[in-house]
Parts: sequence; structure tokens; C-alpha cells
Amino acid sequence: MKNLIAVEEAIALVLENVETTTETELISLDRAIGHVLAEDLYAPISLPPFPQSAMDGYALNYHDSNKFLVIGEVKAGDATRQILSKGQAVRIFTGAEVPKSANVVIKQELISKEGQSISVEGTIVLGSNIRQEGEQIQKNSLALNKGVTLNASTIGFIAALGLVEIPVYKKPSVVIIVTGNELVPGGQDLKDGQIYESNAVMLKNALRSLGILSVDVLEVKDDYQQTELVLNNALQHYDFTLVSGGISVGDYDFVGRALDKLGVNQIFYKVKQKPGQPLYFGRRDHNFVFALPGNPASTLSCFYIYAVRAIELFMGKTNSTIKKVRLTAKNSYTKTGSRAHFLKAYADTEFVEILDGQASSMLRSFAVANALVYLPEELFKIDAGVLVETLLLPN
Repeated sequence: MKNLIAVEEAIALVLENVETTTETELISLDRAIGHVLAEDLYAPISLPPFPQSAMDGYALNYHDSNKFLVIGEVKAGDATRQILSKGQAVRIFTGAEVPKSANVVIKQELISKEGQSISVEGTIVLGSNIRQEGEQIQKNSLALNKGVTLNASTIGFIAALGLVEIPVYKKPSVVIIVTGNELVPGGQDLKDGQIYESNAVMLKNALRSLGILSVDVLEVKDDYQQTELVLNNALQHYDFTLVSGGISVGDYDFVGRALDKLGVNQIFYKVKQKPGQPLYFGRRDHNFVFALPGNPASTLSCFYIYAVRAIELFMGKTNSTIKKVRLTAKNSYTKTGSRAHFLKAYADTEFVEILDGQASSMLRSFAVANALVYLPEELFKIDAGVLVETLLLPN
């Protein structure tokens, strides 16, 4: 096995070895959330498609008086063909089409009405309260760049353009493989030596935060033949294989040997970090494998630090979900050993607090954490009040 590599080298190797999928698909907007746009998107219409009233009031054809004759009404959705002469007005409502002969909309609070005539209080500013045709975007102009991750607002914008299907990169297929004789599902009574399995449901929900909704889970006992069989199936049918446990050097850790036998190219194994030193990353053709340490906090930390970026690159995401910021430490921390540390923490917009319970087996502190504070190898102590590198985790 290779010597331990630095965190920065491990991250660089992930970035070098994962490319965006070439597979794309047309999907409906109601399934588009979390996908990444596979092509530049151009506007098939202008927005707004016509001059539009920004409020309830009166559309006027201005003249040298504050008095106007009201000759009609335009509601949202009406196709207006009214032509206003100077000094004429129509009652108009928010979102309605402004007659082309009108040159200003006055909000109703500034109007006094007497019969069919209105008087305007204050100064009239031509062009005010009219959303001009194409003010938001002109027809045939670039609406969204390839690589944009689709959220509720981007989907709303696309829907306003009248599109119902868009080209996106296919999301990866992912399988989680859980190893260990000691693991049993929740709801059963524990026997001596057994613990409840938590990593699979934890990783499955973490994947959901990335928009990966379809994830399979397979279980493997500590048996070499079964481990090889299940891994071989995963490599044939999934883009990403996330293995929980079985990657260390114990007598019953068979994952590394099986991956080697199956022709997986080991990119790296073991990173100079805490938690999560026995982390494995490899690939076979276009299939990617992260063998994560079995301890829950190690599993989740390595997933956020390495696997998330790999999955995002595969999906075509240009910006990572995991945001890197510098925040002021609320408390001090001194590490032991020379490995880089990722510390469970709670961050707000300005400060970050390093939490108690940093052991790799402890999920309790991770349950309230929303960030990881990074201490590189050369940094041994954090003092309260200093700026520290902080990774903001998905909510």
C-alpha cells in the first residue's frame, strides 16, 4: 500500500479523475430540481412579452394637465387594443398589458376620481410603473448557462419562458454497500456484540441533499467471496459505489483485496487526516468507488469532503454544495498528532464553534453540526478569535 497522502493531494486526485457524464436527458420541469443544465438555454420569448403594469392604477397618455378622461379598463389577461389619445386613461391592474399609446402608469393611491375623470396628485414621471417588453430578457438571448444547478427559482424562470422540458445531465446511479457481521437493522433486539446499522440511512439522506433520490443499499457480511460478488455487481450497474467499512487492514476487512481482484484502479488509499485515515478512492472505467471508514463520523466526514465533490463533478455542477469560508473561532482547540483534522462545528454567519465529542465513532455532535473546521497538518492549535477555514455542510 502507498504511504499516506495529504488532504490537498487527495482532493486534487478526485478532481483529476472524475469527469462530467456525457449522458443527458430531456426532463419535465416538475422533475428538474437538483439537476444540472446540459446546454445553454436561450429565451424563446421576451419577458415580459408585452409592456406590463407594475401595479394597480391608471395607464395614461400624458398631456399638459393633471386631469384625464377614463375610457376603459384593462385586467390581467386582457388583450388590449385600446388606443388612448392625449389626456385619456384606462383603469389597469398589476400584470395587465399597458396600451402602446400609454406612457405612464399612476398608482391608484395618487388618483382622485370624479365621474369618468381622474386627477393625478404630484409629479408625473413618464415611463414609471411600466415593465417594458423584454425588460427581464429579450427573445433569443442567453437565459441560463450550461452547468447551472436547477433550483426552485431557476425552474420558475424557465417555466415563465414557456418551456416544459429541458436538457440536463443524468444524475449518477449510486449504491451503498454496508459491511460487517455486527450490524443489524433498527427495530430488532440487539444480541451481544451487535450494534444498529446507521451509516446507510445516513448516507442515503446525505445523497438526497444533493438531489440524488434513487439510491440502493446492499449488505455484506464479513466474507471474501460475498464481498467480491456484491462489489462486482455494483461495478457493473452503478456509477458510484460507496462502501461503508471493511477497508482497513483487519483480518476480516476484505474490500480492498476484492476491489484489486476486480480490476479497480486504486487512485489513493489512506489520507493523512483525522477522522477518516483509511479512505479509499478508485475507479474502473467510468465507475467510481469510495470505500469509507466504518466509524460513523469518519464515514460522513469523508463523504462530505471527497465523495460530494466527485458526485457533483459527474453531474456537471460547476460550484460545490460544500461552501468554504473563513469564520471567527468561538473557542480554542489543540490537536494531537500531525494529521490534518476536520472538526465537527456549528457555524453562523460570522462565528464557528468547535463542538465536543470529536471521536470518529461519535455521531451525537454531528447531529447538531452544520460545518467542519479544517486544521491542516502544519496547524496544531486554534485560538478563540482567529479566522479558521470552515466547510459549510448542506442543510
